[in-house]
Amino acid sequence: MRNDYLFTSESVSEGHPDKVADQISDAIVDLFLSKDPEARIACETLTTTQLVVLAGEIRCKGVFENNEWAPGAQEEIEATVRATVKRIGYEQDGFHWEKFEFINRLHGQSAHIAQGVDAGENKDEGAGDQGIMFGYATDETPGLMPATLYYSHKILERMAADRHSGAAPFLEPDAKSQVTLRYEGSLPVAATAVVVSTQHKPGYDENNPAKQAELEAYVKKVIADVIPPVLLRETEYFINPTGTFEIGGPDGDAGLTGRKIIVDTYGGAAPHGGGAFSGKDPTKVDRSAAYITRYLAKNVVAAGLATRCTIQIAYAIGVSKPLSLYVDTHDTGTVGDDKIEQAILGIAKLGGLTPRSIRTHLGLNKPIYQPTAAYGHFGRAAEGDFFPWERLDLVADLKAALG
Repeated sequence: MRNDYLFTSESVSEGHPDKVADQISDAIVDLFLSKDPEARIACETLTTTQLVVLAGEIRCKGVFENNEWAPGAQEEIEATVRATVKRIGYEQDGFHWEKFEFINRLHGQSAHIAQGVDAGENKDEGAGDQGIMFGYATDETPGLMPATLYYSHKILERMAADRHSGAAPFLEPDAKSQVTLRYEGSLPVAATAVVVSTQHKPGYDENNPAKQAELEAYVKKVIADVIPPVLLRETEYFINPTGTFEIGGPDGDAGLTGRKIIVDTYGGAAPHGGGAFSGKDPTKVDRSAAYITRYLAKNVVAAGLATRCTIQIAYAIGVSKPLSLYVDTHDTGTVGDDKIEQAILGIAKLGGLTPRSIRTHLGLNKPIYQPTAAYGHFGRAAEGDFFPWERLDLVADLKAALG
């Protein structure tokens, strides 16, 4: 590892057009799972000026069976979509929760996919797709996440909270952040640059220097509250560097589900298998296996077995057993990586990491997904049924397995 280097991660707010799409898709996942825990959902969302389109494949008892919608189901879907956009805060001329055109093109799940995934008399449930998934953890923040991404998320979470509460009435929903940290060894020692671009009410731009200064002072205060002062001694700030950001959200740029997979995961600090999460039920290993590998990596680090850990897992569609498991502690491990792999596969309650055992162990067949669709799927506090992959309840098992 290099001893002195710069690393950068970005985040986007709940009002970013791609995140609007993610939240809508996961609202649909939650709606269907609330009615049928075994529902199959692959919901993609397109957002643009005064338009939301849903597309994808579904199967859900009491909602969509035998290629027919249950009475009132489509109206409930539309109400869910509009409520999601309203919660985010869009009441603009170019995108308004009550006024946008809504098109639903969800249809039945492919029978050929279903026959490979569903459990049979002599067959365990198979993975919903082929692919590779990665989990990661590092001890550089309390939540065992990369600091660059952690601070990027926290800046936007704070701004969104202030917008919703009325503490920052000049803010609109769309925003992006980016944090560059200088590392010495494995630890961040300085924030060299922080970028924040936020949609704002009319007048808070270069054409009104006093109001522009008010917005900039507010953003700098948020940054100072989020990032420890010791890291801000040499920071260069870029706040709304284009000068004006009034037109935003789906009116400013089209949004699609699954286009912010690095924001969703580790900010570029770890590999990514390429599959998005939002809009998918947990039989899709793009989602559930990414969650279990984060769970495993986090518990490895929390157990003191490494200060940094990457885990990869691979599946074939229709096959229940994973094809491979790979652990890399980046030369920070206290035991061999191969021994950690063996320990993970030997823990009985993990069930060999089949898709069904993952869902059972983490409790994934529940409507818990909309909160994941903004500000990252990882590094969040496990609370009740939500974010179960952030639990540290495997530490004792790992320590016992490794002596």
